[in-house]
Amino acid sequence: MNIEIFQFKVEPANVEQNEAVIKKCFEQYVTSDTDVVVLPEMWNNGYALPHLEGLADKELTRSKAFIGKLAFNYDVDIIAGSVSNKHDGSVYNTAFTVNNNGEIINQYDKVHLVPMLDEPKFLAPGDVVPESFNLTNGISATQIICYDLRFPELLRYPARTGAQVAFYVAQWPDVRADHWVALLKARAIENDMFIVACNGCGDDGKTLYAGQSMVINPNGEIVASLKDKEDHLTYELDINEVQQQRKNIPVFESIKPSLYK
Repeated sequence: MNIEIFQFKVEPANVEQNEAVIKKCFEQYVTSDTDVVVLPEMWNNGYALPHLEGLADKELTRSKAFIGKLAFNYDVDIIAGSVSNKHDGSVYNTAFTVNNNGEIINQYDKVHLVPMLDEPKFLAPGDVVPESFNLTNGISATQIICYDLRFPELLRYPARTGAQVAFYVAQWPDVRADHWVALLKARAIENDMFIVACNGCGDDGKTLYAGQSMVINPNGEIVASLKDKEDHLTYELDINEVQQQRKNIPVFESIKPSLYK
C-alpha cells in the first residue's frame, strides 16, 4: 500500500487557503501509484477556537464535497485528517476518511480534548470510540486524533478487532515533540501494527507545531519520517509485516481483559 502524507502549516480561520495548499499538494505529489493520502488535524480552520462557532463546517458538508472530489479525481482513499465540524448543536473535532468513490467510510469525533489548548472551552467531546474500517484495498485501519494518542486504551479496541494500521492525525506542539515520537512508537509496539502519523507544522501565532510526521512499523521502528518544515512523505507499506509480527509476538492471544482493572 503506497501512502502519501502531507505535512503543512494550517492557517487559522482560512479554509480557502488551506484547501488551496491541499490541492497543490495533490497536483505535485499524488501519482497513479498512490493508494492513500493522509492530512493533518483541523486542516480547515486550524486552532482559531474562539471563532469556530461561526467558522466550523456543518455536518461535514463542505469538507466532504472538497475531499470527495479529490478522492474521486485522483482515485485514492483519503484519511482526511480532521476538521472543526458542527452537528447536533455543538462544534466537534471530527476525523473522517473518504474512499476513491468519494464516499465517507469512517467518521470519528475526538474523545479527549486538550486542556492545554483550551479545547474543552470551545469543542464538545465525542462519546464513541474509534472503530476499525476497511480501505478500498481491503486493509483494515483505524483513525485517531492527536491528544487521543496519550490514551492507549483507545487504540486497543480497534487493534484487537482487526485493524492493521492506525492513522494518527495531529497538531502536536513542538514543546512536547519527544512525547509524540515515544507514544507513537509505543502504540506500534504494544499492538503489533503500523502507525502512520500526520502532524501539522509551523507557528500559528500561539503554538509552534512539531511536524515529524512518520511511519512506524509493527516492531516500533521509524521507517520514514519528516522534519519540522512543510513537506511530504511517500512510503510503501507492506501489510504482511503486521501478520508476521503478530505471529512472532502474539499479544492478542495473550491478552486477558477480564483480569484488568
